[in-house]
Amino acid sequence: MGKVFAIMIAAGVPLTIAGSLLHWPSVVMFVICSATVIALSSYMGRATESLAIVVGPRVGGLLNATFGNAVELIISIFALKAGLVGVVLASLTGSVLGNLLLVAGLSFFMGGLKFKRQTFSVHDARHNSALLIFAVVVGFVIPEIFSMSMTEAKTLNLSIGISIVMIAIYLAGLFFKLVTHRGVYASEGNETHHEEVPEWGKNKAILILLAATAAVAYVAESLVHTFEAVGEQFGWSELFIGVIIVAIVGNAAEHASAILMAMKNKMDIAVEIAIGSTLQVAMFVAPVLVLISLLFPTPMPLVFTIPELVSMITAVFLAISISNDGETNWFEGLTLLAAYFIMGIGFYLL
Repeated sequence: MGKVFAIMIAAGVPLTIAGSLLHWPSVVMFVICSATVIALSSYMGRATESLAIVVGPRVGGLLNATFGNAVELIISIFALKAGLVGVVLASLTGSVLGNLLLVAGLSFFMGGLKFKRQTFSVHDARHNSALLIFAVVVGFVIPEIFSMSMTEAKTLNLSIGISIVMIAIYLAGLFFKLVTHRGVYASEGNETHHEEVPEWGKNKAILILLAATAAVAYVAESLVHTFEAVGEQFGWSELFIGVIIVAIVGNAAEHASAILMAMKNKMDIAVEIAIGSTLQVAMFVAPVLVLISLLFPTPMPLVFTIPELVSMITAVFLAISISNDGETNWFEGLTLLAAYFIMGIGFYLL
């Protein structure tokens, strides 16, 4: 598979450049750019996996989530520049749903097929549960409720204030987990602790991460320019493009890495990727995009549609219910996947 992705990158980047210069059809460019981003994401996933072996599961999971979300952040910035605020908000919704239901669901399902019972740190699970409720239920619902009685200018100001608070709490949460309380809650997972050799050395992994991120930044701009034309041709709404297409393409690295970790019975890393990435999207990526949008003609308030909000809240409480006991199996993974497909059908029909 590694050779396939290498060929896709070697062909995809030059083809993206050629297609942009020669103005190839939007559908062709959409396929080329999407495939190239997914291939680049796979290399980012392999690099972060190598780093995770060196620095440990918590920091490794955080690195994976950060560089996985970097792809979506880059795509979203170009979408904001193009004035596609609806696509960006929908892609944030898609990230929350994708990480909590699709990534976690596939990880639990694939890992559960190999191991009858898999466990992970119940302390981390409960800590993340409280943050999920704060991030999605408080951080996203409050702007929606208050915006009903506010002007657009006041709603934007409210969104800016909430964004600053969310970023501060997210950074404080990292300080809590990685500094003041690092090692206080020891992992209770049943992971196999044998000496592993990383695929790439530390310096090589960092170099690949930086190079892949730079390549994604270029390809993402071309990808964003295809959204409107492709949406019109296939009858896809901005909501569907953002919730399903952008979220899956943008989070490809995390999807692959979390599933791989679960199949190796490294559930602490798998859960950290799925849940940690959701928290990062809600508490850091979304607020940062609100602040960055102020640089463009069309600023983005942190106000989602009712279907988006209800879907995210449902996903949060379902994920909390399944993960709070610190163990999982294939049937619980299947339940999360079923919820994702039900919501996907709904967004497609909208």
